[in-house]
Amino acid sequence: MEWILVAIGLAILLFAGDALVKGAVNLSLRLGVPALIVSLTIVAFGTSAPELLISVQSVLDGVPGLALGNVVGSNTANILLVLGIPALLATMHTSEHDTRSSFVQMLTATALFIGLCFFGVLTWISGLILLTGLALMLGWSFQQARKARNAEPAVEDLEGADPSMSKLWIGIWIVIGLIGLPVGAELLIRGATTIAQTFGLSESVIGLTLVAVGTSLPELATTVVAAIRRQADVALGNVIGSNMFNLLAIMGIATLFGPIPVDEQFLRVDLWVMAGASLLLVPFVLLKMNITRLWGVFLTLAYGVYVWSLL
Repeated sequence: MEWILVAIGLAILLFAGDALVKGAVNLSLRLGVPALIVSLTIVAFGTSAPELLISVQSVLDGVPGLALGNVVGSNTANILLVLGIPALLATMHTSEHDTRSSFVQMLTATALFIGLCFFGVLTWISGLILLTGLALMLGWSFQQARKARNAEPAVEDLEGADPSMSKLWIGIWIVIGLIGLPVGAELLIRGATTIAQTFGLSESVIGLTLVAVGTSLPELATTVVAAIRRQADVALGNVIGSNMFNLLAIMGIATLFGPIPVDEQFLRVDLWVMAGASLLLVPFVLLKMNITRLWGVFLTLAYGVYVWSLL
């Protein structure tokens, strides 16, 4: 029964996340915001919405280890799995796009988050610091959007973009997403917590694996489509933006609902795996290398080894 709850919860999260992204993308593009900025903000937030609901609900349910594991595991999966699998299908021409500024912001957010974790507990003060970082990041994105506002928006760049979609349907998709996400999150947490207890696994390990991969599926779906369409800026922007939202927004908001203790395992291994995965983007962002199929094999295998070591 617990596995059924997890499956139903994931299905609802995926559908609701897709609905929210579809509505938000079309609303944003109607306002004249270009594809890359939408990927770094609206799409990133929409595909990170499952992690947000999971993390907040975990804290409220008294299983904060699941919340921390979910975010750290999702960030690791976003780079190794979400970029690795699409690269197996088609080379991602990341050398053609400039994501250096947003990448540096992601590394800064990662360093800030790891530093706060070494205090042993993430409190509401930690949350306010993270949310301040989020505000600065959104302010930068807003400035970039204003500069590019006069450019013709490339609506074909984004999955779910439909120039003919009416305002009514945009509103319907957004409402479906906002209602479905908390329902799916509740079912997923209930099932995952029971599974963890049954197999003797910690909440943190379940968060780092089962829940992290499940809530990273929206990013994976978006990135696969972007890779096939040769829209590497959307794929990379989605991953970088999602990771920033995970650290700054999701953990920032979750700590406002209760303190989140940081297990010793995170300080010794998992936070550094997340940081190392983030640094693997250096060749693609700073050195202008493409994510080839060979890189796809390496990234995917690296994630497999990491999960195997956890279990």
